[in-house]
Amino acid sequence: MRLDETPHQGYPFDLPVVRALAGHGELRLPTPVTLLAGDNGSGKSTLIEAIAVAAGFNPEGGSTSFDFATRATESSLGEHLTLVRNAGRRPRTGFFLRAESFYNVATEIERLDVTASYGGVSPHQRSHGESFLDLAAHRFGPGGLYLLDEPEAALSVQGCLALLLRIADLVAAGSQFVIATHSPILLACPGATILEIGPGGAVAEVPFDRAEPVAMTRAFLADPGRFLKHLID
Repeated sequence: MRLDETPHQGYPFDLPVVRALAGHGELRLPTPVTLLAGDNGSGKSTLIEAIAVAAGFNPEGGSTSFDFATRATESSLGEHLTLVRNAGRRPRTGFFLRAESFYNVATEIERLDVTASYGGVSPHQRSHGESFLDLAAHRFGPGGLYLLDEPEAALSVQGCLALLLRIADLVAAGSQFVIATHSPILLACPGATILEIGPGGAVAEVPFDRAEPVAMTRAFLADPGRFLKHLID
């Protein structure tokens, strides 16, 4: 992924992560699964959205054939990204899952009358988490490009594990995933590259044990009472 020349100021080009990427020029995604970690406001969702736009997906979510907008809030960053594929291989299919706007995608699925591709039941007739898992089980297929923005927002622990299993199956079938997440469970995806966005915007590859969501969750679970007392004090 290459970031072409961008404006010097204004959102999103003044975000630290975008400035850091502009200085570096490119961001490599070396494995079939890339996980973007970082605190709230670090720019994970902005980056995922820009990749989706550059890949031709609907900014609000869905596939490349979805063309609707409830409210256009996407940044122009995607217009400055160039996606470079190994050996020129193009995805056979794909999907952009944006947790915050999946309700609108579900409405579009009903309007287009394509529920058969999503398990035969409208996502509006399923729980939020069930609709996410239906999407992964029935709509995601081999050789695809899947961009997921915080999918754990709707998933239980069991749901996150089910999604991990589906990701593993699809990776074995030639698919690629880029996932923005806070979930220690999803960050444990075997063979994945974890890219963590630091406070200054620098993007660095980190091992699972050093990823902030993992370290913070472990510290909390080791002694919740002491952790909370320290936090409150």
